[in-house]
Amino acid sequence: MSVFFAWKLMFAFKHFKMKKLLSEPRIFKDLPSVSVCIPARNETHAMTQCLERVIASRYPKLEIIVLDDSSGDNTSMLIKAFAHAGVRFVEGSPLPDGWLGKNHALQELLAEASGSYILYLDVDTQITPDTIGQLVAYAQQEKVSMVSVLPRHQDSWRVSVLLGTLRYFWELILHRSSAPAVASSAWMIHRHTLRDSLGGFQPYRNNVQPEAKLAAALMARHSYRFIISTPLLGISYEKKWLSQVETSLRLLFPILGGRIVTNLLALVGLLLLNIPALVLVNGFISGWTILQTMALWQLCIHGALYSLYLDRVWQRGWWLGVILWPFIIAQELIILIISINRYLRHKVTWKGRPITTK
Repeated sequence: MSVFFAWKLMFAFKHFKMKKLLSEPRIFKDLPSVSVCIPARNETHAMTQCLERVIASRYPKLEIIVLDDSSGDNTSMLIKAFAHAGVRFVEGSPLPDGWLGKNHALQELLAEASGSYILYLDVDTQITPDTIGQLVAYAQQEKVSMVSVLPRHQDSWRVSVLLGTLRYFWELILHRSSAPAVASSAWMIHRHTLRDSLGGFQPYRNNVQPEAKLAAALMARHSYRFIISTPLLGISYEKKWLSQVETSLRLLFPILGGRIVTNLLALVGLLLLNIPALVLVNGFISGWTILQTMALWQLCIHGALYSLYLDRVWQRGWWLGVILWPFIIAQELIILIISINRYLRHKVTWKGRPITTK
């Protein structure tokens, strides 16, 4: 398992990066227009900071559209407060039968957008003034229709960072051409390709991760890229720990193939990953043997591999994440058990709405 993890991470670090960053603003005049589209449902906690970051963008050909998806709080009022800065408010329509809430919101945003590219952002995602220009330039440089970005953590010592879930770690590890890694927090796609060639979100209206299906379709055409954000690209996210857990509960089962067999195999794999930690604990209770020495070495190897990942997504403090590795795996084990149970019992929800999967 250690060899497999090492191989997948080395592949990711080699291929999921921008080869070149553009730095001269004068070239922006030659770049296409972009619609930043943000679906929101009960997001007053993060909306202000997200919109302030987008408004501060130096990209000149920009429109900003935020859709309020039947929020029960003051989200709509908060969005409207940014009208003076050019933010366009869209009130979401009632959810049709057969659609998941966010998928329908994304489809409505597609209908409202006019840019050559659409940048879909989650509210808890933050960008820098140069992010959009760099991202569009990268898509054109690579001649692709869709780019998805693994965001970096905002540096802090909060629980949401230290005990963050392994959602994006699994995306890197499980990446393959038929099911490429994808990030729902920040992804950009050519609007006409999405609307005319892929049929928008209609074919994926009941899929928990529609961007993954779009990425797979474009990957088959060699027109998709997944990249890991850097400080220069400037895409990061700051998501509460409970929100991360809820997202993982919804996504982990589908990410692992959406089948009980593959999920049970993943469950066994997580148990095996934590056996070295259990052996070490037993050594402190019952006495140290060669087994504990072997377990310590295995734990160090796993920690070292995890540190390679953290070094890409944390700006500092990755060493503390390594120390917490056994706890992270234990947390992931619990999340997977609950995710399997919820999917088998059809009890999975998304922003308070029940969902079903095909």
